[in-house]
Amino acid sequence: MILAIDVGNTNIVIGCCEGERITFVERISTAPDNTVLEYAISFKTVLELYGISPSDIGGAIISSVVPSVTYTIKAAIKKIVGVEAKVIGPGIKTGVNIVIDNPAQLGSDLVVDAAAGIAEYPLPLIIFDMGTATTASVIDENGSYLGGMIIPGVSVSLNALTAGTSQLPKISLESPKKIIGRNTADCMKSGILFGTAASLDGIIDRIEDELGKKTTVVATGGLAGIIIPHCKHKIILDDELLLKGLIIIYNKNI
Repeated sequence: MILAIDVGNTNIVIGCCEGERITFVERISTAPDNTVLEYAISFKTVLELYGISPSDIGGAIISSVVPSVTYTIKAAIKKIVGVEAKVIGPGIKTGVNIVIDNPAQLGSDLVVDAAAGIAEYPLPLIIFDMGTATTASVIDENGSYLGGMIIPGVSVSLNALTAGTSQLPKISLESPKKIIGRNTADCMKSGILFGTAASLDGIIDRIEDELGKKTTVVATGGLAGIIIPHCKHKIILDDELLLKGLIIIYNKNI
């Protein structure tokens, strides 16, 4: 069984894979000040919730966009399961042909998403990863990573809106009954949910215009499930995409 961990700016996604099957997906908060022991306790607790013993884990792999916690988490994994985790970065074979100006600048999470997307879905492909930031990755019909875009994430936009105004309240991210809000909270919900959905629809149109081809569109990330139902384009929701990519890359490096 392989332990796969994706470290994001807000959350850490944890999953286990047995063969090609993802046995679970969970999230804990990213805490830059946590010690090795604190992360080890968190990971061990998650494994115990699913009846998995540390001795069941035969390997581990980490993708991280938070360098300050990467090796703390690597040490935590070593402490609880006794294996040396692979870390996505230089020296790791991914199978992704990256043709952007500086491939070293591409976030490891986007590389992992691309590896899974190329293996799982028809090309060309657009992948939206909706976390602290919303990213769009574009992969052509030959499986080459062409580039993409970075967009303020849903929570980032909402927090900026409430922090920058004196009368707008904090709200929960749930769908309003109508797109035309009739009170402040519903106006905000409509704006952030339908506004983000319309943005994704518009981005898809513009990317397809530039490529001159129709694409498969996949969305992943903690907030994708809230936004994608409001989009007009067909978008496949795949909450396990990044973990699938980690397992694909792990298997390329054994």
